[in-house]
Amino acid sequence: MPTHETAALPTAQMQPIRNDNLLISFTTEFLRIWDTVGSRVKPAAFWRPTPPADVLPGYFPLGDVAIDDHDNINDRHAVAVVCEAATPSADPAKGSALRRPDDYELIWQDTGSGSKKDGAIWRPIPPQGYVALGSVCSDGHGKPSLNAVRCVRADLLIASGLNVPVWTDKGSGARQSISTWSAIPPSAPADEIHLAPGTFVGVNGYSKPASFNLYSLRIPIVIDVNARPAAPVLVDVTPATLQAPEQPAYSARLPWFIVKDPQLTRRQQFHQSPEYLLQRTDHYQLVGHCHNTENNNKTVRWVAPRLQQNNRLRLFSNATLIEFGAQWQSNLSQPFLFSARLNNDFTHCETHANEWLNPAPIDVAAIVAGNSSMAVYLTQSDYKLLRADGTQIGSVVSYTDGRNLHFSVYTPPQPNATDLPAEATHMQSATVDHEADNEVAALPASTELPVVTDSVP
Repeated sequence: MPTHETAALPTAQMQPIRNDNLLISFTTEFLRIWDTVGSRVKPAAFWRPTPPADVLPGYFPLGDVAIDDHDNINDRHAVAVVCEAATPSADPAKGSALRRPDDYELIWQDTGSGSKKDGAIWRPIPPQGYVALGSVCSDGHGKPSLNAVRCVRADLLIASGLNVPVWTDKGSGARQSISTWSAIPPSAPADEIHLAPGTFVGVNGYSKPASFNLYSLRIPIVIDVNARPAAPVLVDVTPATLQAPEQPAYSARLPWFIVKDPQLTRRQQFHQSPEYLLQRTDHYQLVGHCHNTENNNKTVRWVAPRLQQNNRLRLFSNATLIEFGAQWQSNLSQPFLFSARLNNDFTHCETHANEWLNPAPIDVAAIVAGNSSMAVYLTQSDYKLLRADGTQIGSVVSYTDGRNLHFSVYTPPQPNATDLPAEATHMQSATVDHEADNEVAALPASTELPVVTDSVP
């Protein structure tokens, strides 16, 4: 987080992130436990996250934070903290999300380093089925409190790699040696975020451990789903005006740390927009229509442009970090290391060929029956990214779905046939699924159409 910002910021109410019965939030408040002042080693300070009880009651750290200088990190650094949800796990057999450690095992103490203060670093020993995500420092050589941290149930975590060392005591003269490491999250699957906890893990010696697992938090990406617009049905020889949808079809809820906001610093994001909405609004667009007044069938062709532009999508990704059809991640430890990915259905990347890269217009051929009308529609998806206050980031990114065309047919009643039954007026609607080869042909017009058929999913 930037270190030069000190002005107070308006704060948006941040709802905790939930995974089963685990609640995740963030704090920027810390207590300095120990530092290297006076020793003959590279500067470092060890801090305990202290979530404020009035804002985050019941929240605990996952471990302590190691910083390779002596500067104050309060309100300049953010770290995840966790809480047990009031409602239990969806699977009662899994038990609580959090447990306190059973005990601590000493990793290192400063004896012999020349530090002005005594300090030690400990490894929490988790209960069976739980994992400690960070080491704990003590002010002095005694064990920390068992309530200093919480261990997390293993199924809520993902094994991760080791980053470069945060700090080592090389040259300190201490009787023991230590190096401190942080986690690198692996690639996230669809609709999931892997978040490094921001803690450190201490290891004896200075070499990279060959077989030592660190862990990251698993966070689901919540996508709210609304009803998609109904497919249009031709009820006259001329298509009616299409109405704009009243609500987005999908809204993906993205936490602040996986979105880059061109107008807000990371600190401002945390305080002002802890959650972003990536909305996808679907609507039908008329490709063309034909009223065939002749008795014979008629072949008609239309051309529909594709609205997707690869350069616009790339600009959106560069500005916000968000990727369509791929994971995105941060290589910066501030505020967090993470990986994230949206599902391919939401991003229109579900086929083997990436249609975002296909700018070619769509050629549509249809056979319109005599004395009938046909209208052809396709669906367009518009994506926009909103802050917590509803303001939009950047421009709308649009996608034309050329794989699903909707055909609607209307056959008006014959002249001077007022005594004919209602079945003399025929309407038919059908959606044609096809691989996007830039040309679609409608099936030959049927001579026996049902009264009303709507096969849109």
